Amino acid sequence: MHKNEQDFYQVFTDLQCFILANMNKGNIHGVTATHYNIIEYVYRNRPTTGRQLALSFNISQAAVSKQLKFLTENKLIVQEQSDADRRIFYLGVTDAGKYIIENSENFRQRIAKKVAQSLTNDELETLTTLLHQVMHQIKE
Repeated sequence: MHKNEQDFYQVFTDLQCFILANMNKGNIHGVTATHYNIIEYVYRNRPTTGRQLALSFNISQAAVSKQLKFLTENKLIVQEQSDADRRIFYLGVTDAGKYIIENSENFRQRIAKKVAQSLTNDELETLTTLLHQVMHQIKE
C-alpha cells in the first residue's frame, strides 16, 4: 500500500469510527441500517403500509413483516388498522422513532456544517464531486 493509500485509509477509518460512535450514542434499541431506513421512510411518507414498504425497498412482504415486528416490539413504529378496510394497517412513527430520525438528521447537519465551514467553496465543490464519484463506484 502506497503512503497516500495508507493516509487515506487511516483518515477514512477515523471518520468511520467517529460517525459510528456518534450514531450509536442514541441507539439504545439496537436499530440496524435497515430498521433506520424503514423508520425514516415511514416518517417521511405517512400514511404508508407494509405493502408500500415492500414495493419501495424491493423486498418481500415477509421481510417487511419481520422488520416491522422488531420495530413495533421496540415501540419505534405503530400499526393502526384502517377503519375503511380492516385488512390494511397504516404505519406511524412513535416518539422514540422520531427521536432516532431527528437525532440522526441533526448529527448529519452538524457534521455537514463543520465540513462546509472548514473548506473554501472550491474545496467543498471538489469534495462533493469526489464523494459523488466514490459513491457511484461503490454502488456498482
